[in-house]
Amino acid sequence: MIPTGVQIFLALEPVDMRWSFDRLSGAAQEAIGYEARSGALFVFYGKRKDALKVLFFDGSGMVIFYKRFDRGVVKVPTDAAPGTKQIELDDAMLEALLDGIVLEEKPASRRRAVH
Repeated sequence: MIPTGVQIFLALEPVDMRWSFDRLSGAAQEAIGYEARSGALFVFYGKRKDALKVLFFDGSGMVIFYKRFDRGVVKVPTDAAPGTKQIELDDAMLEALLDGIVLEEKPASRRRAVH
């Protein structure tokens, strides 16, 4: 459940999905311009766009929500102005993103036959 009235930011550059609390907090400060403990939710995606991480402060500590999609990839908005590092989402946009509604199908993987 997303608290009402919370700012939600999507970073528009992929991050290394191995990053945890400290690196994602730094990315929130650098790419989005907000302190990770500000109360906002910070959404990040990886290079393959098949997973999302949401970083937030719940009042007593930092929390990471990690979702890897079984099918599809995150469709990042392409209408942002050049050089834009983040966009603000509303509750419905985040819910749709997490529910997989704003996904595009993954390209078929090219598996090599094992001889």
